[in-house]
Amino acid sequence: MAAEYGTPGAGQRLAVLGAGVMGTGIAALAVGHGMAVSLIDLDRRRLDEVPASIGHQVRMARLMGALPDEADPGALVTGLSLADLVTGDDAAPIAVIEAVTENADAKAKVLAEVSALVPPGTPVISNTSAIPIDELAGAVARPEDLVGTHFMNPPYLIRTVEVIRGARTGEATLDALRALLAALRREPIVVDDAPGFVTSRILHPMINDAVRVVAAGTASAESVDRLMQGCLGHPTGPLRTADLIGLDNLVDSLWVLHSRTGDEGCRPCDLLLELVRAGHLGRKSGRGFYDYEGEQA
Repeated sequence: MAAEYGTPGAGQRLAVLGAGVMGTGIAALAVGHGMAVSLIDLDRRRLDEVPASIGHQVRMARLMGALPDEADPGALVTGLSLADLVTGDDAAPIAVIEAVTENADAKAKVLAEVSALVPPGTPVISNTSAIPIDELAGAVARPEDLVGTHFMNPPYLIRTVEVIRGARTGEATLDALRALLAALRREPIVVDDAPGFVTSRILHPMINDAVRVVAAGTASAESVDRLMQGCLGHPTGPLRTADLIGLDNLVDSLWVLHSRTGDEGCRPCDLLLELVRAGHLGRKSGRGFYDYEGEQA
């Protein structure tokens, strides 16, 4: 039986696949709006850290006035297996958001498995920053149920969400995603499918160029960011933004763009690759272009 959709609310459950930065951020957004969440990841260590991470993000969101005052936090359940998503007909989630690593093969594998588990009509949502949705649709059981989102980090603070309509995405799927985002008080902007869509296709090559400027010795990371903030109105500067995205995630997205567009400006520059090889991944690792040691993630 196909799942039924109205406005998501009490008694409904969202499933999130992947307990990395974006997966936990999306889960925290939903929990903070009173929605129950099942968060699935294969890494037990990551799952052990999830309650504290999500609790911290929900508290920060409340302090910043980014959550509705009347909402009690939704229940959070974690699991190691996709099979944990569906333990009976009544247990099916209203939607599944995939937020695993930005690798087409890894995403296709997870999406294929989950689309075979959930009832027809359940939106299967890939939170990809660059991989075309129609490319991923070839792996799923029902391409009409697949749609893309691109939440920005942190999801509880940034209200606009890029929504990607694949060539085979159904209107019912888009409507269900709009209802979900409305329940989370997010504003969807629907765009057509292409490598990197809008935000990553513009932002990620620009960050890559900013890193090249630092590598050439023209200016420090701090100077680049201050100029972009003060002169061009960029809220945080491209290099602080890179640290927030995660330099490893940025490199993965740039490789996706490079391989699918042929744009040499999307080839990750050497300094970016060196930082990733050294384990300096940005805010989540404690060091990237800036030092975050001692800060709570």
